[in-house]
Amino acid sequence: MTSRSSKATARTSPEARAVARTQTLVKGTGGIGTVRKTTLPGGLRIVTETLPSVRSATFGIWAHVGSRDETPALNGATHYLEHLLFKGTTRRSALDISSAIDAVGGEMNAFTAKEYTCYYARVLDTDLPLAIDVVCDMLTGSLILEEDVNVERGAILEEIAMTEDDPGDCVHDLFAHTMFGDNALGRPVLGTVDTVNALTADRIRRFYKKHYDPTHLVVACAGNIDHNKVVRQVRAAFEKAGAFKSADASPIAPRDGRRTIRTAGRVELLGRKTEQAHVVLGMPGLARTDDRRWALGVLNTALGGGMSSRLFQEVREKRGLAYSVYSYTSGFADCGLFGVYAGCRPSQVHDVLKICRDELDHVAGDGLSDDEIGRAIGQLQGSTVLGLEDTGALMNRIGKSELCWGEQMSVDDMLARIAAVTPDEVRSVARDILGQRPSLSVIGPLKDKQASRLHDAVA
Repeated sequence: MTSRSSKATARTSPEARAVARTQTLVKGTGGIGTVRKTTLPGGLRIVTETLPSVRSATFGIWAHVGSRDETPALNGATHYLEHLLFKGTTRRSALDISSAIDAVGGEMNAFTAKEYTCYYARVLDTDLPLAIDVVCDMLTGSLILEEDVNVERGAILEEIAMTEDDPGDCVHDLFAHTMFGDNALGRPVLGTVDTVNALTADRIRRFYKKHYDPTHLVVACAGNIDHNKVVRQVRAAFEKAGAFKSADASPIAPRDGRRTIRTAGRVELLGRKTEQAHVVLGMPGLARTDDRRWALGVLNTALGGGMSSRLFQEVREKRGLAYSVYSYTSGFADCGLFGVYAGCRPSQVHDVLKICRDELDHVAGDGLSDDEIGRAIGQLQGSTVLGLEDTGALMNRIGKSELCWGEQMSVDDMLARIAAVTPDEVRSVARDILGQRPSLSVIGPLKDKQASRLHDAVA
């Protein structure tokens, strides 16, 4: 078994001597917002956005692996691995990793989704070389020791328990299962108690070696940075770890998905002794590459994206039946979800569901008014810009764009695309999406008579 005292061997490989390919993807004004991309000979992509006006920088590495890539027996392995990469490398212990970033006042974290994983650190611009070294070391030099796997298992089981104690969060996992069934998109990102307990260090190591090759990774960095310096530092870190295997390696293409089974008219109820009933009523949405996604974004905003939205006004403002009610969309490589969430007293669940279903049917049949669409376009444009006001959000945008779409879009182009959405496009996507038969997921203390009536909402 490898010990923490062992050291990575630096080497001068053909990849180190090969020439990288660099291109400017988005030309900013006065250097602000300029997005550049370099593809290294070993297949690693590095994308940066330069903003000289800030004093921070966020550095992240995106891995082209999520819970969707797991077999049933490996459910939870991607998230488990996310935890383990913080536990120590050939150069650093877990304490060394955390204390290095803490010592400069930075923050470091990671997240796992169904189709990707991201590790990042946000620091002062002067401390960016440290952040690059630490995060690259984690991604290329993780030990995944058996004792760390056993210790972290307890933490992950507690995280699963914490999620199950939050029905407002748990109901979205239930809805994914309701819609996709027992396949990778329908299973929880965290895994289950049984699958997490069954995972071994050997299986996780194999999963790590398969999915954390440089060709599967995208480096993203945003802030007061110099693209060429970032490239040199990242390249040096990966070469030091011997991560590049071949100068001829090319990055893998964005995920194209595969056939996913979706259901209609299905109802799942999870009985819990909660104060509220938590419901998600929804149907299939759009894949993230579908050109209609812009119109769907406007529809989602008008229907349940703010205080002036249809659902907020009808359910909360006019009737006071729920404190939280909203709609949302999730786009994957080959499919998507559209859902409406509400949390209400169990005695009110059927009234809330009827109002939500009536609004969905009404918008599907009659569409939204021009005023509603215009207001939603303005709201979506504003929230898009305000959501990109820090370097962490910018890093997320360019990293995810490269990994999922293989291209970059400037903020101005995004705003123009939203503004170009027409009322006819919104009404068309409303008919297509909201006109489908919905499915329903509910968590709460519903009695037998209440439960038997749930199918009325999806009839």
